Amino acid sequence: MVRKGYNGAGFKHFRTVGRKMALEDSLFGVHGKALELRSQRLNLLASNIANASTPGYKARDLDFDAALKTATQGQTSVDNAAQGAMGYRIPLQPSVDGNTVELSTEQTLFAENAVKYRTTLSFLESRINTINRALRGE
Repeated sequence: MVRKGYNGAGFKHFRTVGRKMALEDSLFGVHGKALELRSQRLNLLASNIANASTPGYKARDLDFDAALKTATQGQTSVDNAAQGAMGYRIPLQPSVDGNTVELSTEQTLFAENAVKYRTTLSFLESRINTINRALRGE
């Protein structure tokens, strides 16, 4: 959708709304959104690890599949999709101080997600390189 308007000097300008996302989606598919969600999950897991000894801290996680489905099917942003798919983890062994972080679980999930993040990033880098070569006529 293109909206017409005027800037402060009175010159007409056009602002593209929604087309950037359509272009990104056509070039990168779901991978761009997946990378953003994996990054957000890495941040959550890192926060859990950093607060492993904080009394009362509640470990959180992101349901990646649900967030990606929401982000790709709906009219919502990746951030909103992530917020809707975020929840608190129920520990296998509750701590006396109320902390729900299980360090070994968090570290394993962090490592798995980091590998998936790197794989997605490598795919996107390859896709961008292919597009650049096509634009240069190689």
